[in-house]
Amino acid sequence: MAILISEFYGKKVISNAGKVLGEVKGLMLNFEDGAVSHLLLTDAEYLIRSSNPKADLQKNSVAYKRVKNGVN
Repeated sequence: MAILISEFYGKKVISNAGKVLGEVKGLMLNFEDGAVSHLLLTDAEYLIRSSNPKADLQKNSVAYKRVKNGVN
């Protein structure tokens, strides 16, 4: 199944407990797998300029493999 990347932007990300975590502002792609690896809940520029990008990525993204209900 193919999904346009533009369909992800602005979608709400909600936890299993029903808490809104944020909305999708960007995607990380794994070019080796040809798949989305993370949904970014902050602008990519913030992560690029971060003094600790690994920690900020962990706090401001959701691994796509954890997504249970994708883009419809």
